[in-house]
Amino acid sequence: MPVEPPPTRWELPAVHAGNDDLIAIGADLEPGTLLAAYRSGLFPMPVDRLFGRSDELAWWSPNPRGVLPLGGLRVPRSLRQACRRFEIRVDTAFDEVLAACADPSRPGAWITDEIRGAYSRLRRLGWAHSVEAWTRDGHLAGGLYGVAIGGLFAGESMFHVRQRWGRDASKVALVALVEILRADGASGRLLDVQWGTPHLTSLGVVEISRSEYLSRLRTALRLELPPAFASHGPDQ
Repeated sequence: MPVEPPPTRWELPAVHAGNDDLIAIGADLEPGTLLAAYRSGLFPMPVDRLFGRSDELAWWSPNPRGVLPLGGLRVPRSLRQACRRFEIRVDTAFDEVLAACADPSRPGAWITDEIRGAYSRLRRLGWAHSVEAWTRDGHLAGGLYGVAIGGLFAGESMFHVRQRWGRDASKVALVALVEILRADGASGRLLDVQWGTPHLTSLGVVEISRSEYLSRLRTALRLELPPAFASHGPDQ
């Protein structure tokens, strides 16, 4: 099971229905701070990700919030066929997935070295996970990573290798993630994708109000980890 780190030394602001998306600036990326943030409906992202002002650490709670209903993932026939071409693995290449998501040549790249280090520490404690799509001949073709706390999975980023596999590999990883979250039949799990985008909407992502998100978050945090993540605890 995950190792609970020392608590944050910061008093994070409460999230209310009337807040802007940007809740606060500052604090740190220690494991205790990150977990306290996710548990209260926040996540970190540099300010310049949206506004181009600086690389200051900022804490966000979008309103509306993008979530993927576990029964609402759209899997067209072509994606079902693609799923048969890849092998799914969990937490076998977390650092490689994180590095690929952080590739500075990607459009909208926002994952700094500081953020990479922070999520690597969360992985070592058993809180962060990667879902990976591998080719049958052993190539990492795509994947995603995020933070799992009880019934919450906070998706952070996903990638695909721009070769013959196309974008399917990242979508296959998302299909696998939904299957992981649904595997034990527990109701109330929450797949958070932060902001809705046209691409995510095409896969079934919807936007909900902040008040509804916070209500669902409270329910999700009371649940046990999905078995696939519970069995991939702290890295030794």
